[in-house]
Amino acid sequence: MQEKDVAESVGSAPASAPKPRLSGLLPVAVFLVLFIGSGVVLNDFYSMPAIVAFVCALAVAFIQNPKRSFDDKLESVARSMGESNVMIMCLVFVLAGAFTGAVKSAGGVESTVNFALSILPTGIVLPGLFLIACFISISMGTSVGTIAALAPIAVGVADKTGLAGAICLGAIVGGAMFGDNLSMISDTTIAATRTQGCEMDAKFKENFKIALPAAVVTFIIFLVIGLGSNYTLDGALDYNLLQVLPYVAVLVAALCGVNVFIVLIGGTVLSIVVGVALGTIAPDMIFVAIGSGLDGNSGIMNMYDITVISIICAGIIGLVRDNGGIEWILEKITGVVRGPRGAQFGIAALASLVDVSTANNTVAIVIAGPVARKIAAEYDVSPRRTASIIDIFTSVWQGIIPYGAQLLYACAGAAAVGLVVTPFEIIPFLFYPYLLAVCALGYIAVRG
Repeated sequence: MQEKDVAESVGSAPASAPKPRLSGLLPVAVFLVLFIGSGVVLNDFYSMPAIVAFVCALAVAFIQNPKRSFDDKLESVARSMGESNVMIMCLVFVLAGAFTGAVKSAGGVESTVNFALSILPTGIVLPGLFLIACFISISMGTSVGTIAALAPIAVGVADKTGLAGAICLGAIVGGAMFGDNLSMISDTTIAATRTQGCEMDAKFKENFKIALPAAVVTFIIFLVIGLGSNYTLDGALDYNLLQVLPYVAVLVAALCGVNVFIVLIGGTVLSIVVGVALGTIAPDMIFVAIGSGLDGNSGIMNMYDITVISIICAGIIGLVRDNGGIEWILEKITGVVRGPRGAQFGIAALASLVDVSTANNTVAIVIAGPVARKIAAEYDVSPRRTASIIDIFTSVWQGIIPYGAQLLYACAGAAAVGLVVTPFEIIPFLFYPYLLAVCALGYIAVRG
């Protein structure tokens, strides 16, 4: 995606900014109460499907502001749902599902897990998952695509090693957010640099100084956890390198800067070719493998829920924005800013609150970016520092909120291969996002 495309997709907001209103955030509160509250009360976070909670929140958003016509509200929802960032994200979901279904049907998941376990010392497997996720995400520029490719492998590693599935998923989610935050082809990088008026390489250098220490410490933590585990590998670790090839090809193509759509389509085609050649996918089952996987629990169909959730969430945010909810957040942040250091903390809080409200880090950057730029200009904060801050803190929260696409898809990917896990089981093991926040706050406090 080119920078101008992001700028053109900024919004569906009305021409004049709405009056700030706390009540505009009511739909977000309704969703959180239903989704999180039901899980806590019933001790089962699958008792309230996320899509049902989002639909209820959307209904509340429609009920608000009765002076506005229903048709006008519907138009606002449709515009927000149709934003290019939302549609691109949904297409990535679909293509990631196709790749996952095809490569899994071809035997790629089992072979890749066994190959990794065969060449890595036992204690290196867990930090190895983190490193692999870092490299894939920084190459592809998408955390969602990375999680789509690696979630089944993480579950496979858990099955083979005896490590908790939530820990393995935490490793790949953390690694995915590392690349999503740093990649030169990431939508968040493009949006952050575009809204702040700085070059991508300048933002990368500023960002890397903060992200690298967090990644190193995360690697050490996972290394310690892996070394301290008592487990044995049962059975033979059979693998075929041809079945591993699609993952390697996807990584190499991403490193060469190939567009994420081409990467995922090419990986899907290669997986089918390998599967047919080795006899793991019958010619008449090719489309089944892509659509639902030969096991019926993967492929494009496994992405339906998360795709619909993303679209509904975007519609809700359109009305929240129109009803002054986002403006209320911006007003509260800008009202307490004092000095350059305080401005940076304010920008960090602004980016965090908008991401928590939107559950989409790219959209959050696009919304918060113009206000962050005004704050930065007033208090003499460099554009590259501001771009780095808003990208970091939206990535931090996007990686840990239980209703964000990253954790929801990690759980969906795990469920597709037989592991039932909730976002709240993964959250304690998201060491990288937590450390990234600590490093960023420390950097602001020390460097000012």
